[in-house]
Amino acid sequence: MTELSRVDLERWVLDFTDAFNREDLDAVMAYFADDAFYDEFHGTRHHGKGAIRAAFVPQFEGTFGKVRFEEEDYFLDVEAGKAMISWTCSLETKQGPGGWRGLDLLRFVDGKLVEKHTYAKTKTPLIQSQ
Repeated sequence: MTELSRVDLERWVLDFTDAFNREDLDAVMAYFADDAFYDEFHGTRHHGKGAIRAAFVPQFEGTFGKVRFEEEDYFLDVEAGKAMISWTCSLETKQGPGGWRGLDLLRFVDGKLVEKHTYAKTKTPLIQSQ
């Protein structure tokens, strides 16, 4: 296992989030280890890069509208390679703007993301009718 610095972990977490906001699926996927897993906020687990990529495709194709994550706060455990980042997700949809608050628990090993657990303060996005 490679020694991890606080600067590296912080950069990975913030750059990973930024890749979502740039709508760059290839950049997002470059962070994941081949055998990583992603737990969605509703409980579905995706294991392996192919399954994770397939889970993200609708978001990056605009199926849910324009999605943006605004980082609120983050905590780093450098020794464990773990981070918690809280965010506000905003949506721009045909039905109107919406969003929710949530967080990701991330774990990195040897520079690759091996776990992504997403938690949200909603069952479905809150859309404001126009």
